[in-house]
Amino acid sequence: MSSPTHEEKRQIFERHSLLGKLSRDEIDTLLHYARVKRYPAGHEIFAKGDPGQSMMAVLRGTLKMTSVSPEGKEIVFNIMNAGDCFGEIGLLDGDERSADAVAMTDCELLVLNRRDFMPILEHRADICMILHRILCRRLRQTSEQVEDVLFRHLDSRIAKALLQLAESTGLHGVSSPTVDIRVSQQDLANMAGGSRESVNKHLQVLHRRGLIDLGKGSIMIRDVDAIERLI
Repeated sequence: MSSPTHEEKRQIFERHSLLGKLSRDEIDTLLHYARVKRYPAGHEIFAKGDPGQSMMAVLRGTLKMTSVSPEGKEIVFNIMNAGDCFGEIGLLDGDERSADAVAMTDCELLVLNRRDFMPILEHRADICMILHRILCRRLRQTSEQVEDVLFRHLDSRIAKALLQLAESTGLHGVSSPTVDIRVSQQDLANMAGGSRESVNKHLQVLHRRGLIDLGKGSIMIRDVDAIERLI
């Protein structure tokens, strides 16, 4: 896979929901410093506790934000796809990473260092507000995730995780009742807060009802509306 050209990186910036708000001169400044990094599937991008000195934009691939207990139990906070940004907490406060980032597929990332981005943020209140909205949304998602584990049954949490994955991939079109999700049952279990065995039993029930098809490393939702009603 060849590296993006300067113009391709510019187009990535201009299309991005956050970076696209920058002026042409600001984009040129960041492009001068931004670098592209690649990570193979399964590779750790950064670990919880690492120095948080950069923000990253996903150019290609899918990754997960996770935390692992001393006993090895993992919880998945977010799935990031092309166009998403992550690491913005470390960018803003320069403190330690609050979660692990792990490539689920081969990934290509655009890395923006804190020392290069902060001077722009100091003069762009609108960009700061967008970052604050992103952080608030993530905080709400985390709070909701805690409530779901405490108050929702596992079948409802699985349905909700499936819909979140469908929405994050951008494959759920208005005219299409089906969507194909690339996710392992273990990662789905980590998102839903259940064991792989328990999640598999619930998925088999959904499969027998004709709501999903199960593949190797993928789940085809055949009736999105029906899955949504399970929540």
